[in-house]
Amino acid sequence: MGPASLQEERHMKKDKPKGEMDSYHSLLQASSQLQSTLQQVAVPVSMKEVGGYIEKQVAYLSGGCGEDSSVIITLPECSAFTDIPDEALAKVFTYLTLIPRKRQPGVKFIIILDRRLDTWPSIKSALARISASFPGNLHLVLVLRPTSFFHRTVTDIGFRFSQEDFMLKMPVVMLSSVTDLLHYIEENQLTSEFGGTLDYCHSDWIVLRTAIESFAVTVKDIAQMLQTFGTELAETDLPSEAKNTEYLLESQTNKYRTLKDAIRTVSKEGCHLLSNLQASGKEDSHWDVRLDRETVHRLLAQLQEMESAFDGFFEKHHMKLHQYLQLLRYEQSFQEMELCLEHLMAQEKDLPSTVDNLPQAEQALKKMDGLQSNAQDVMSRAQIIILHGHQLSAGHHYAMALIMQRCNELRHYSDTLNAALKNKHTLLLQAHQLLLCLGKAQTWCDDGAYLLASQVGNKHQSKEGAQSALKDIENFLQGMPSVLSSEPEIVAMEHEAVMTPHLLSQIKKTFEKYGTVQQMIQNRQKCLRKLADKHIRPVQLVAPRPENSPRPKSPLFSPKNSEGLKFTFDLSLPGKRASRKNPNTRKIEVIHDYQESRSCVSYSLEGEDSPEVLKRHVMRELIETERIYVEELLSVLLGYRAEMENPALSGFLPPGLCSRRDILFGNMPEIYNFHSRVFLQDLESCLETPEAVGACFLAHKNSFQMYECYCHNKPRSDALWKQFSDCAFFHDCQIKLEHKLSLDSYLLKPVQRLTKYQLLLKELLKYCSTESEATSDLHGALTAMLDLVKSVNDSMHQIAITGYEGDLCELGRVLMQGAFSVWISHKRGATRMKEFARFKPMQRHLFLYERALLFCKRREEHGDGCDKAPSYSFKHCLKMTAVGITENVKGDVRKFEIWYSGREEVYVIQAPSPEIKTAWLNELRRILTNQQKLLRDEVYHHGPMIERMQLSPALSERGMRRSRGVPGRCVPGLAVSLSADLFLCLRSQSPQPHPCHRPQRH
Repeated sequence: MGPASLQEERHMKKDKPKGEMDSYHSLLQASSQLQSTLQQVAVPVSMKEVGGYIEKQVAYLSGGCGEDSSVIITLPECSAFTDIPDEALAKVFTYLTLIPRKRQPGVKFIIILDRRLDTWPSIKSALARISASFPGNLHLVLVLRPTSFFHRTVTDIGFRFSQEDFMLKMPVVMLSSVTDLLHYIEENQLTSEFGGTLDYCHSDWIVLRTAIESFAVTVKDIAQMLQTFGTELAETDLPSEAKNTEYLLESQTNKYRTLKDAIRTVSKEGCHLLSNLQASGKEDSHWDVRLDRETVHRLLAQLQEMESAFDGFFEKHHMKLHQYLQLLRYEQSFQEMELCLEHLMAQEKDLPSTVDNLPQAEQALKKMDGLQSNAQDVMSRAQIIILHGHQLSAGHHYAMALIMQRCNELRHYSDTLNAALKNKHTLLLQAHQLLLCLGKAQTWCDDGAYLLASQVGNKHQSKEGAQSALKDIENFLQGMPSVLSSEPEIVAMEHEAVMTPHLLSQIKKTFEKYGTVQQMIQNRQKCLRKLADKHIRPVQLVAPRPENSPRPKSPLFSPKNSEGLKFTFDLSLPGKRASRKNPNTRKIEVIHDYQESRSCVSYSLEGEDSPEVLKRHVMRELIETERIYVEELLSVLLGYRAEMENPALSGFLPPGLCSRRDILFGNMPEIYNFHSRVFLQDLESCLETPEAVGACFLAHKNSFQMYECYCHNKPRSDALWKQFSDCAFFHDCQIKLEHKLSLDSYLLKPVQRLTKYQLLLKELLKYCSTESEATSDLHGALTAMLDLVKSVNDSMHQIAITGYEGDLCELGRVLMQGAFSVWISHKRGATRMKEFARFKPMQRHLFLYERALLFCKRREEHGDGCDKAPSYSFKHCLKMTAVGITENVKGDVRKFEIWYSGREEVYVIQAPSPEIKTAWLNELRRILTNQQKLLRDEVYHHGPMIERMQLSPALSERGMRRSRGVPGRCVPGLAVSLSADLFLCLRSQSPQPHPCHRPQRH
């Protein structure tokens, strides 16, 4: 499991949670208590070391007690006593004394030395060896002297002479008979061989002691094994693979079961030992049996406590390890499912969303059905994985957060795939439906041509025949396909998401064919109606000679300025072969009128629907086309712009293109962010209230200025595209996106979209009431969009200006631009002359800025075909602070004057039309009026200085001039121009802008 998230989970598992660590500490505490008990019970010398001597009964513990609970150690008559090494004897004494000393510290001992069948030398030697090797607190030594007369006498004499030596080391009492023992030890504390009633079996005692020691050693080993295994579990590093985790879990479980079996065996052994001790019935008379029973019982209890602590710790550890294995398996299932979903997404992307003909559409739909079937199976399995993840989370899995994250990711992948498949299926169905409609329309046009062809004959020349033919035509028109009731632009716009050049061509051909057939039908109806009204000799229809007039080239954002567009439509009847002898095919000439104010949409015939319904139709059209526009921008940004940073495609990119991405795409990301995040949502909120869309446009009026930046960059983008259009990178991206059009067509989308808004607003205004605030907002929005289109158009012309040495940005915003005829008159100096007599005026293109007026000369268009674009060579600049105007010039209502610096230079301007002249004069008057207002503010702040100033003769003379050839009318620009000169005087000390250039003659 390689992901970082699972590494974090392993660290979480290594850092034990509080519950597991508490169980581990409980295990260590129980082990410590058990070890302490074992230390109290265990003796340095074991039965194995002294077992041979104990079995020979060199000495033994009978279980009896003397005075002050002194423990009795009996040394019975033993023929091999003298053969026992001192070291072995010391171990025997140490073993026998440590048993009670471990349990009763400070206990005293009484030794019964039975030497009734022995001699004095042997007794003396035994006493000496006892004195030298006995490790405990020896309270009394009771010696049963020999019973024979001789040896008893020798013993008495020897003991009398050696008594002081022995008494200094240990108290020794010589007893004549067993009866004398009762003076020191009670009868019930003596075994039967000494005349007592204490039950003692030496072999049983050896077996019992061996069993107790073996049980203690086994318990100690088990305790060490439990502690070692617990430490191993606590310090185990988790593997990163499920197979290793399974092995670890299995091995730890086997060890746990082995230990549990060992614990059960030891517990069973201890219980058996405890039952034997209880069954002996010696607890009241044998102190050692009672203490042994307590020791075994305590060891069993502590062993059970340690087992319980170990079980708790292992249970928590096992649960965590099992959950970790579950997490590994779940992550593996997630990764496999993620790969399946990604594979399906890749298949979905490879499936085309646009088709060109019916076979392609049917084939794509068939593939889509198969892909959707596979996707449903995969998403069903993904749902099972999600359900399993919820079950793990419900079971309080320690990695609940990660599992729920994976569930959410799978759900997101499934939803994204499902939405993509549905969207593409909808697009394919839409394309399929469009192709079917176009096919029906084509068939209908062919049937119409057949109908008209079949009506040519004598039977239709009569009145009755004409009426019958008219009825046939009316019946035929009733069956016209609905697609032909719309405009081709509307059909293309409604199917913009699936539109391809081929489909667009089919739509165009279909409507051209429909237009031809419609014209033929109208002509036929006209003729037939005449025949039906008045029986006259019919006029034979003759098709005019075909002419192809070239379509005039329209500048960017300019309306179509041709009154009509002629084109020819070939009509060949199905089933009829064209004659090979006559190469000239008959063509019917059709004229389509294009009007500047024509709307881009038309929804119903007049009176069919209410204005409210029509408004909603327009609003839905606006929203739907906006969504498609946003999707197209996103596809370009992701499919082209983002891929330019893809390392896998770096080899397809030319070196000169990598760093010029911003030139190729301009500020398209900014445009996309605005439309997808802001404008589209605002439009959707206006669906039920279409009148509110005007306020929406006005609210984002400033945001639309970003289109001006995009259009300014468009020529540079086009030049860059022209240079690298054949690059393999763009071809591969186009194939991946399944775009039928190349990138340059999509880079034109923002320009096209900007021009569509004002058309849709015009259509919306048709169905709104004339007196309402919402209607006022719609008018304002329409004006704003028209102004924006005009501003962008003017700016596009501005970027073609060449030869200007200053910064055009310092002149302010472009207000107007256009072509004019210009005459120049110079009144002063060596250049004093009049040029009004020139037969041919100069043709100049004027650019009106906020601070200056530029005169340029339009140069010949350069480029080939549709790439031709004009350029403007700079000639002259007039600062608006020194400009005056004369509105009317005698002889032509299209002329007006612009004069400069006290009429030193007079420019007579002839506009193409009086309307254009009026528009320019209004804008010039507005600029000069604003300057006058600004001057008044300056005079108010600098009043004393203005009072001391004297006007120059030139200014005074100019201020009294009247318009040439216009009696009784003062020049509107006189006062304004005077104020502008004063304004220059006031600003003489401020930094001056870039000086404008003097006139150039070309």
